[in-house]
Amino acid sequence: MTGFVVAIPARYASSRLPGKPLRLLGGEPMVLHVARRALQAGARQVWVATDDQRIADALCGLDDVQVAMTAATHASGTDRLAECARIAGWSDDTVVVNLQGDEPFAPAAGIRAVAEALVQGQAPMSTLATPVEDAGTLFDPNVVKLVRNVRGEAMYFSRAPIAWHRDGFARGREQLPTGTQWLRHIGIYGYRAGFLQQFAAMPPGALEQVEALEQLRVLEAGFAISVALSPEPFPPGIDTPEDLVRAEQHLATAR
Repeated sequence: MTGFVVAIPARYASSRLPGKPLRLLGGEPMVLHVARRALQAGARQVWVATDDQRIADALCGLDDVQVAMTAATHASGTDRLAECARIAGWSDDTVVVNLQGDEPFAPAAGIRAVAEALVQGQAPMSTLATPVEDAGTLFDPNVVKLVRNVRGEAMYFSRAPIAWHRDGFARGREQLPTGTQWLRHIGIYGYRAGFLQQFAAMPPGALEQVEALEQLRVLEAGFAISVALSPEPFPPGIDTPEDLVRAEQHLATAR
């Protein structure tokens, strides 16, 4: 799967980790690590959509990465990528993978898998998931969970532990009941450029505002989202200073 582009939203402001794309990881800005992951996945184009010249300057050493300077007023990464698509001039049928700018360890196989899930499925949007391995993760509201149907399409995303194991959790919540698989959502998306524009133009849905999960806008509007399991471990992204410390430790171990 090589006929896809990767777009990386990278805004400077972040409530929990200001200047996140430029935070150093292994001595280099985080956005550099993310862009390299996209290149390793075999994308035919890699774009970084940013609102800050400092982020653009940090990418000067990567000749195969293009930068779209987008408005600072965008409310979401989806809005920013919609502008990036217009700047890049992608046709409506271009397969776009939205790789978040805080995913410096995204595996190449996972990036390709979300593009494949879009092309092979019937839904206009795709994403990835991976099994939840412990109760602490399942009950963490910062970890998004999902359930899917027999076609591998999302039924719902939530910060709550879904599905709720009535009998198992009545006995205790320290361990996961056996015989059931829970899924953690991985915040990487695939869509064709035409649907990206449609998505960005949709008004926020009620469920999206309650859960603070933008992908619920798509489900509430009546569209399907294909969900594939990541073919490789997909480490969580970096949202806080504590996450950055863990990422440094992970990078040191990997070396």
